[in-house]
Amino acid sequence: MMPRFDAILFDFDGVLIDSEPLHYACWVEVLAPLGVKLEWNYYRDHYLGVADREMIPRIAAQTDPPLDWTALWAQYPSKRNCLRKRLEHPPFLPELSRLLEDLRQNHKLAVVSTSVRVEVEPALEAGQIRSYFEAVVTGENTEKHKPAPDPYLLAARMVGARNPLVVEDSEPGIASGRAAGFEVLFIPNAARMPALVRQRVM
Repeated sequence: MMPRFDAILFDFDGVLIDSEPLHYACWVEVLAPLGVKLEWNYYRDHYLGVADREMIPRIAAQTDPPLDWTALWAQYPSKRNCLRKRLEHPPFLPELSRLLEDLRQNHKLAVVSTSVRVEVEPALEAGQIRSYFEAVVTGENTEKHKPAPDPYLLAARMVGARNPLVVEDSEPGIASGRAAGFEVLFIPNAARMPALVRQRVM
């Protein structure tokens, strides 16, 4: 029997790994000296799935008084270094490797993230799961980010998929997958992802 989907396209943050709290903690750390306070609940509700380059102008505009967003963006290298150190031992689920091994028997696999490559690829390597993915699409690869369909359309082309399943946790990511014309599986948190994916495709 032919599998229902020919590829599985995974978002990274919040799907393959519970890294959103790490992104948040690093932004809190580097923006605090500028007087910027970030509340986790607001960050979670408004910025998950949003590229850093698009998020920072929004944060700057909402400070009181509003700040020059370029001053905040100047802290991005520090944020990136903070995250890189935290992801040297990435918190992937123990069962993730087995899931990917099972999936790749009948599906092509790819990662599709709005994060930059240096925040994704090293973590995949450190977690020893990079080899499962035929393609890794990151924020540098498309001019338009999620919720535009471009990232998922690119990933599908790269792996030669005609009917992929998109696995997403954020509103921009879900909108991106649907705009590309693909079926989307919503993931409420990374811990539930393996069971939900198995239920849908196996």
